Amino acid sequence: MNIEKEMFDRALQFLNQRYGKNKAGGVAVLRIETGEFLISVWDEEKNSSAYLCAETGAICEAHKLNKKVTHSLCLCRQNDNDNYEILSPCGICQERLYYWGKDVKCAISTKDNSIIFKTLEELQPYYWLDKK
Repeated sequence: MNIEKEMFDRALQFLNQRYGKNKAGGVAVLRIETGEFLISVWDEEKNSSAYLCAETGAICEAHKLNKKVTHSLCLCRQNDNDNYEILSPCGICQERLYYWGKDVKCAISTKDNSIIFKTLEELQPYYWLDKK
């Protein structure tokens, strides 16, 4: 099994385990340089301005472990009984992931929820700190 498919399978399994089958929720799986996976969830705040993206916890964990992130995948159900969606990292999470370089691979949103990864460089070909 390839890395990307394994990440998706882990995310879907954890999404169902954490929130319940067909229930709304969001999870992220990050792969670090050791081949291990870090999993986190989005928080559920009453005030939406206090929300943190699903990737945030795993990103903090990678920093704590002092390990390079190689891949990132976020999976969610927006509402109960919805199909899952693969979400591209938002701009803030892209900025957080850039800490480990432009070669970090991120799952991206597609109309058919295909498992497709692009590097941060592909997502942001004109990154503001990259002086080509």
